[in-house]
Amino acid sequence: MAVLVLGTVALDDVKTPSGVKKAMLGGSAAHFSMSARLFDDVHIVGVVGKDFPKAHRDFLRRKGVDLSALTVADGKTFRWSGEYKKEDLNSAITHDTRLGVLADYVPALTDRQRGMSHVFLANLAPVVQERLLSLMKAPALVGLDTMNLWINTALKDLRRLIKRADIFVLNDGETRLLTGERNLVKAAAAILAMGPRVVVVKKGEHGVYVVSRKFQFAFPAYPIGRVVDPTGAGDTFAGGMFGYLSKVRRMDEKSFRRAVIYGSVLASFNVEGFGMAKTAPLTIREADRRLKEYLQFSATA
Repeated sequence: MAVLVLGTVALDDVKTPSGVKKAMLGGSAAHFSMSARLFDDVHIVGVVGKDFPKAHRDFLRRKGVDLSALTVADGKTFRWSGEYKKEDLNSAITHDTRLGVLADYVPALTDRQRGMSHVFLANLAPVVQERLLSLMKAPALVGLDTMNLWINTALKDLRRLIKRADIFVLNDGETRLLTGERNLVKAAAAILAMGPRVVVVKKGEHGVYVVSRKFQFAFPAYPIGRVVDPTGAGDTFAGGMFGYLSKVRRMDEKSFRRAVIYGSVLASFNVEGFGMAKTAPLTIREADRRLKEYLQFSATA
């Protein structure tokens, strides 16, 4: 079994109060893979340019990530430059975004990949996400992520795609933007009515809220004393959650609660270092140790 993830594979330039890093391996699919790999095989679907360092490709392969659907196209790799201020480490200030080869990207899959059962559509243009989904034969579980850009510029395409998703992951700001509803509970319920089986609302340092037609629950975030770089935390969360669900092959409340806890724990590692410095060396044993600490922290009397 395996997880197929469509998303960006990027070069990130990041500045935070902890320092500056240039040309780090980043992107939604790459961060997703670093946590999902702990539970299942991961196949990345995406595109990079001829300038993408061989060292980054070798790194992903060493981590067990399948790159057979990662296209290398003429041109420059998608590049993002951003900054986080100490006053608000939850929000990135984007300085520059260069789409490069991503601007004309059309996903392609092998026949084996078309038959995979677990597909996650990480942050990317809805039209590209829909193209990928049209290539799949009969996926059993489809996860979807998005961002405010697509809500503002491609809402019709996004709403059509939401109807085909089993799990829709978005942050609290995107939840309110999509619905126009300030109350998060009402906003999540409105999105649930759009078609997905489960809505997962990421709230950064304030945790996560999950709602379906059969259950709802909320968990706090794992407490972190020093946040170094929040880039990719949401994608890391999604990878841990979706990877666990792929492993257990169940969508009941117990399994989903465990999946969300794993996602939260793995995201907590992500923010402790730049890029994938903390998630790349992780083992499931280390993740399980922190998971036990998390359960003790969040337990009620």
